[in-house]
Amino acid sequence: MKSYVILISGRGSNMQALIAAQLPGRCAAVISNRPDAAGLAWAAARGVPTAVVDHKAFASRAAFDAALAAEIERHAPDLVLLAGFMRVLGQDFVKRFDGRMLNIHPSLLPSFPGLHTHAAALAAGVKIHGCTVHFVTPSLDCGPIVVQAAVPVLPGDSEAALAARVLAQEHVVYAQAARWFLEGRIAVIDGHVQLAGAANADGALRVPLD
Repeated sequence: MKSYVILISGRGSNMQALIAAQLPGRCAAVISNRPDAAGLAWAAARGVPTAVVDHKAFASRAAFDAALAAEIERHAPDLVLLAGFMRVLGQDFVKRFDGRMLNIHPSLLPSFPGLHTHAAALAAGVKIHGCTVHFVTPSLDCGPIVVQAAVPVLPGDSEAALAARVLAQEHVVYAQAARWFLEGRIAVIDGHVQLAGAANADGALRVPLD
């Protein structure tokens, strides 16, 4: 059976959705860079192994990255899932897990990379916002896109209201992308993701559809 590791920094709502989705693989561990991350207790209560690699205990990002990579490799996962993991990872770390590390980003990339995406979307006046699951590469929020989901930006939307609408879709598409990966259905060809057996998704707001 294939396995995956989830990295979190806080409450881990996407982690909870991933585990609840009963993916075709075993969650080998939930790892956090913060010992007080609320998601650790949630995972442990469900019998999932947990670990902490506290970034504050290391003098440099490279030292932290090396320790985190060693902890991940100890579980020998097929897939690494960043779920609200709030640390920028160095190039050596990213290259070490090239092709087997996914991230969920709260915007329709390539629009609004980085932080404060919902505020940026509201400020730009876009009519559609959403989220993106992508492979992690050394360039921040620029990896091959696996799946996206879109939601309408409604008149009078607040940042919190828009964020909640997007988060509900994050929980759907991240689990779907992880499932596709663990089923061996994802291929990256010339920097673009191709999904084996995908249905025609014309007109859909979540693309591709299974």
